[in-house]
This record gives sequence, C-alpha cells and structure tokens, in this order.
Amino acid sequence: MPLPTGGGRDMPLQDGYGLVIGTKLDYFRDDPDDFGRYYHGNLIVGTPQGPYHCAIDVDPKNMPNGIEWRVVALAAGSMSQFSQLSNGWHPLVSNDSSGALDYIRSPVLHPPLGIRFVRYNSCLSRFLDFIRWNPPWNQGLGIDALTELEGVLTNAARCYVFGEPFNVGLGVHNVHQNQGDPVTSPFAVENGIWQDGATIIESTSGTFTAFLNKFKTQSYRTDALGRPA
Repeated sequence: MPLPTGGGRDMPLQDGYGLVIGTKLDYFRDDPDDFGRYYHGNLIVGTPQGPYHCAIDVDPKNMPNGIEWRVVALAAGSMSQFSQLSNGWHPLVSNDSSGALDYIRSPVLHPPLGIRFVRYNSCLSRFLDFIRWNPPWNQGLGIDALTELEGVLTNAARCYVFGEPFNVGLGVHNVHQNQGDPVTSPFAVENGIWQDGATIIESTSGTFTAFLNKFKTQSYRTDALGRPA
C-alpha cells in the first residue's frame, strides 16, 4: 500500500523524514567514552538496496539521567499500513495522515487504559498525566536505555526505524524525539511535529513493540511548530 510522499508542510529535518523497513543484520553499541557513557545503539537493517545503518541516539548530553525512554506494546493492527510495505526506505509527509510518528500526538503510541472513574478531583491532574504516558517514561543513562532496547531487539523478525535519512550513504539518524528542544538550544531549528524517530520491532510471533527515546531537556508538551509549550 503506497504512502503519501508529498503535500505536507516543510519539515525542519534537513534531509526529510521517513522509515526504513527490513531485517536485523547486526547490532552494536558505540564504544563508550572515557566516562563510560554510550552515545548510540547501532542497528543494521537489511534492505534490497543494501544495509541501512540506523543510529539510535542515547547521548545523555553530560547530564545525569539525561535520557528518557518508553517501551510500548502496540495494539494489534496498528502497524498494518507499514507491515504491507516492501523492505527499503519510505519517505513520509510530516502530518497526521501519512503514518508519521509524533510522541505526543500519535494515538498508536498511547495505548488506552480501561479506567471506570476517578474518585478524587485533586488526583485528576496526576492521573491524567499517568494515563497519557502509559507506560511512563524511564530516566537513566545511555547504557540503561540501550539495555532495554537490546531486549526488544532479541526476537526481531522485521525492523521499522523512523527518522531522517543520511545525506551520504544508506542510514537513518535523528532516531529520537524531534520536537520540544528549548528555543535557546542549537537543536531548536529541528523542532517540528509529526517527525519523531523511533525503533519499532515486529517479533517472530507477529507482535509489535516500539522503543521511544528522548532527551531530558525536551518538553513533554509542544505547540503546532514543535516548540516547548
């Protein structure tokens, strides 16, 4: 099933946005720095065009607990528009109808909870935050995030990696949230909605699991331009 590749707004990601689909050929971590910090998990995805190097960014930016991540079990059928596609690179328009991902706005990344009522109004705000981020965000170091990512990759039959394509060679980077950076940050120029990177794995049993990662400095709420709100 073809996906739309035009007609959306201009995207802050310089080289566009989309996903690569293929099989897991290899995975390895970057070598740690002098302080034992890891910056990327590197997933090599096999496609008919050749192997894609997918750099999953877990750089803590010199902050303690500077990485946040969620592992989300996706509902059955939520990946049907992608699972029918051939292996390879597929560009996506940055909007809510193309299949693009948005950590804040994509219903598929927010599985509903079966809740009947909230008894105390004073608890409502906290409760709504809980069900909005279900499961909740974890905080930690790059190695903590990579350890959980590697667990997701264990039974990978097919990989779906969202982000920005390399401008030279075959690969995907900006595999993380791409909105909510502070306006004073050098990364603020890339803020935008419906362009978040993610690693989604189809298991050998046919289930889909999403590994979502962001930096602690990035906001949980953004405006229509992807700026902190």
